[in-house]
This record gives sequence, structure tokens and C-alpha cells, in this order.
Amino acid sequence: MKLPWQKSDDSTPAAGSTRADLSEHTGTAGTADSAGTANASANADGTEPRRPKGYTPPKGRPTPKRREVEIERGIIRDPSAPKSAAQRSAQRKELKKSMSKEEWKAYKAKEREESRQHQREVQKAMDRGDERYLMPRDQGEERGYVRDWVDSRRFLNNWVMPVALGLLVILFIGTWLPEVANVMSMFAMVLMFMFFIEGVWLGSRANKAVRAKFPGTTAAGLGLGFYTYSRATQPRKWRTPKPRVEIGQQV
Repeated sequence: MKLPWQKSDDSTPAAGSTRADLSEHTGTAGTADSAGTANASANADGTEPRRPKGYTPPKGRPTPKRREVEIERGIIRDPSAPKSAAQRSAQRKELKKSMSKEEWKAYKAKEREESRQHQREVQKAMDRGDERYLMPRDQGEERGYVRDWVDSRRFLNNWVMPVALGLLVILFIGTWLPEVANVMSMFAMVLMFMFFIEGVWLGSRANKAVRAKFPGTTAAGLGLGFYTYSRATQPRKWRTPKPRVEIGQQV
């Protein structure tokens, strides 16, 4: 018989219930561990592993930032993208307003000097024949070979510009000496005919040499022939890119 002042003996079952409650609270972790073990065993057996509810497979790439998504959709403008002429003009006006007259003058002088320095560097690279700075008409191995082919030879077309200047002089002389002007005009016409014949021959020879040097090339043709003719009519010192070979050198 249990007296009123004596403690109850139900402490043991209560402890048992407490342990049961704890096991219920920790049941999720135990379930996850058991699920992981089951998945591992399922994978070992070659079957599809069971996934917990709400499982999302990995995308294989990091989640893009909101700013990147907005730039891709065109919601905001990419600051690293090249600006339009109107935007550059507006930015330049704002910069001018933020400077004094002397500061703006110094800024423009510095800008002009940087532009001249850049142009000099680009021109030097073009003279060297650097493909990154050449004009589209000068790019390509075939065009480089044609330049060397022309620069290593002498042609009658090398005198096209001096003859053109002579024709201008004849036009002025004709106002006072018509007889001399008529003779010089006939001589100039003969030279121009010879220039034309040699130009056709130059284009044909250059295309033949390019096809022999680069079998299967698609760069040969009328355009390459005209490029050869225009190169030959320029004075040697004025040519761009600069000649890389001497006259008479084997190419």
C-alpha cells in the first residue's frame, strides 16, 4: 500500500515515454540515415534510388545572379557593352561641365596626344605587315606573297604617278605651246596603253604564281590581279605595308 507522502513509482514508465518522445523527435535524422543507407544499397543493386519528398536534381551550373538575368533579357543595359555615339556625346558634355576651362583644355590636349600616339603605333604595325592592323584588302597569306612578288621586281607601271604629273604639266603648257602639247599628249597616250598592257600581264602572272604557291586557294582572281596592279603603280617608298624584300631578291 502506498501512503500519500510517498513518491509515485511511475517514474520509470515516464522515463520510458520520454525516451519514446525523444526517439520521435529524432526520427527524421534516423529516417534520413536509413534512407541514405537504403539508397546506397539500391545503387549497389543497380536500381533507381528513392528520393525524399521535395528533392530537386542539381542543375550542373551555378544559379545566375539577378543582374545577369536582367542584362540577358534586356531589362537593364550592360555597362561593359560599347556605348552609342549619342551616349558618348552626352558623357563628354557632362565631363566638360564638371571641369574648368583650363582643365578641359589640358584634357583635350592629352586626348589628342594619346590619339596621335595610337595612330603612330597602328601605322608602325601596318608597315610591319601585322595582320591584326592591316586593312581587309591587305590581309591573307596570298596578299602578302603578292606584295613580296611585286616588291622584288621592277615594272613599267612604277612610273604611273610621275607620268600622271607630267600630263598635268602638259595641260598647262598647251595653253601657250599647242604644238608641244600635241606631241607630248601622243607620247602620254602611248605610255598609258603600255601601262594597261603590262597591268593585264601583271594580274595574270600574279594569279598564276599564287595558284602555284597555294594550291586550291580561293583568293586568286580579278580582285587579286587588280591588287597586284595597284601595288605596282605605287612608288616603293609610299607602299603600305612596307616592302620586306629587296629588288631582285628571289621570292
